[in-house]
Amino acid sequence: MAETIAAIVAMDIPVCGHIGLTPQSIHRMGGYRVQGRMDEQARQLLADARAVEEAGAFAMVLEGIPASLAKQITETSSIPTIGIGAGVDCDGQVLVIHDILGLCEKYSPKFVKRFADVSETIGRGIGDYIQEVKAGTFPGPEHSFK
Repeated sequence: MAETIAAIVAMDIPVCGHIGLTPQSIHRMGGYRVQGRMDEQARQLLADARAVEEAGAFAMVLEGIPASLAKQITETSSIPTIGIGAGVDCDGQVLVIHDILGLCEKYSPKFVKRFADVSETIGRGIGDYIQEVKAGTFPGPEHSFK
């Protein structure tokens, strides 16, 4: 990806790199598995991080990697690291909004903390909306332009 990143950066388009578990590649990776636990994988991720940085990315996401590896990458990188399931030592943290608000019941990764459970409230709101649209009570005159 380094060549692609460099080409995009050369066109003045900012790039945030992404290494470790990349969900778009889960089939090639054997599923949603922590990346970088084995020494060879860890060395490859360190090389990937250097390549992303050298290619001109302004930051990189470290996803689903051991905390100690994320710390090493963060300490040796001159660009910010953003962790998602990569421990506390990244420069920033990100989570999927659906996970932290309890909107997805199917799967919850170990690194997710549910900060709220709004699925019932949202479900009620959507149900009320559908009911009013079907009944013809929404939109009303107060929701329409003259």
